[in-house]
Amino acid sequence: MKDKIIKVLAHKGKISITCANTTKLVEEARKIHDLSPVATAAFGRLLTIASIMGNEMKNQKDKLTVQVKGNGPIGTMLVTANNIPQVKGYVGEPHVDLPLNEFGKLDVGEAVGYEGYINVIKDIGLKEPYIGVSPLVSGEIAEDFANYFVNSEQRQSAVALGVLVNRNGVKSAGGYLITPMPDATEEEISKVEQAIFKAGAMSKMLDENLSLEEIAKKVTGDEDIEILEDNITPEYKCDCSKEHMKDALISIGKKDLEEILKEDGKAELMCHFCNKKYTFTKEELEEMISTLLEK
Repeated sequence: MKDKIIKVLAHKGKISITCANTTKLVEEARKIHDLSPVATAAFGRLLTIASIMGNEMKNQKDKLTVQVKGNGPIGTMLVTANNIPQVKGYVGEPHVDLPLNEFGKLDVGEAVGYEGYINVIKDIGLKEPYIGVSPLVSGEIAEDFANYFVNSEQRQSAVALGVLVNRNGVKSAGGYLITPMPDATEEEISKVEQAIFKAGAMSKMLDENLSLEEIAKKVTGDEDIEILEDNITPEYKCDCSKEHMKDALISIGKKDLEEILKEDGKAELMCHFCNKKYTFTKEELEEMISTLLEK
C-alpha cells in the first residue's frame, strides 16, 4: 500500500477527518537517520502529524516547522513541511534505546520526556509567521498535539498517531486528525468518541491492511462518509543542494573562511535533514573569499 492522505467529511458534513498512511515515509526517515526502534516510533509520529498539518496550508511556498523539545533522552526533534506535503527533519539522539513500557510497547513518552513543549511555526506569507507554543502533556506526541490544537488553535480535536516497528524496520505508520465542525451536536461528537475507543490503535488498523477509507468509517462510526480528497501523497524529501551549502559557508564571513582554508584546506558540510555530505575544495573556498573581498 502506498503512502497516502485522504480528507473526509462524516455525519453529514459535521465532522472533518484527515487520515494518513506514512509507512514508507517513516521507513525512509529511519534509514536516513539510522534510528533506533523507539526513536523511529517517536519521530515517525511527529513526521505523520507534520504531514497532516502541512497539507492543511494553502500554498506550496507556505512552510510549517514543528519542534518537540522534551526532557527525555531523545532530545529535540524538528520537522519541516510544505503543503504537498514533503517533510524532512532530524532527531537529537537518533540511537536512544530504552526498555519497553509496562504494556510491552516502545516507551515513546519516556524517550521524549513528560516536561517540555511543542513549538509550531507557520510561515504562510504574512508579515509575521504564526507561532504557537504548547506544553507537553505525556510525551506520546498524539496527546500533546491534541492539547496543542485546543490551546493554540482553539479547535477541539482527536489525534491518533502510530508506528509499528519490527526487526526489518517500519511495518506500518500513520495517523488521523478529527475535528468537529461548529454545528456538530453533542450526540454526533459522542458517537465519534465511542467509535474511536472501539476502533483501537491506528498502527494496528493499518497493519490489518484496512484502507484509509475503512479507517475513516471505523473511527467516525459513519458508513456514509464523503471523500473530499484522496490523491495526496506525503513523502520524505530534502531540498538541500551544494548551492544552499555554499550560501551557508559564505554567511560565516571572510575571517572564518580563511581560518578553515588555513587549518583544513577544504570544508565539509553535512545536511542535518538527509545526512548528505558536501565537500568544498581549496579552490572553491578561495573563490568564496575573493567574492567576499569584492563586496
